[in-house]
Amino acid sequence: MPGRAVSEDEVLLSRYLKGDLGAFDELVALHGSSLMVYVRSMTGSVEEAEDLFQETWQRVLKNASSFRGGTLRSWIWRIAKNARIDWVRRRKPDESLDREVGDGESVLGDFIEAPGLTAAEMVSSADMVERIGECVGTLPEAQREVFLMRTVGDLSFREIAEVLEVPLNTALGRMHYAVNRLREMLVDERIV
Repeated sequence: MPGRAVSEDEVLLSRYLKGDLGAFDELVALHGSSLMVYVRSMTGSVEEAEDLFQETWQRVLKNASSFRGGTLRSWIWRIAKNARIDWVRRRKPDESLDREVGDGESVLGDFIEAPGLTAAEMVSSADMVERIGECVGTLPEAQREVFLMRTVGDLSFREIAEVLEVPLNTALGRMHYAVNRLREMLVDERIV
């Protein structure tokens, strides 16, 4: 019986554990952008997102030797989810936990490139991305989390279920409700 194929992530983690610090930089390069979009969308603040992003990678460094299989990507996202839970617990009790994304900065726009567009098309596109980001920010947290993990993090539904520690059908259901709700909002806003 042939052995399981080793992923690029696992090779990088193995190299890091053997002392190759550049391998960790490669891991951050592979997963950093999507992870930043996720934490930015879940915190609603650039500063808080940067702190949470750093905390996530510090935890990955600290716990690298404890990785025991599964997909490394889902393990990293689980660390990010747990870091976010800890972040929410540390917040002031009078702060809203369902704060919308929308402090004047585009969550998704920072990570989208639009080659070949005119200036007017880019402004229109940036406005649309910002409005879509605002709609995503209004989703219930459980739906927003699954939506971002799937669309930004490119995690499989099996990986999402593993990260969130929920049944596969729960992850699928949350995505279904998120997509339907977004579709309604985008039609109401005349974005689509």
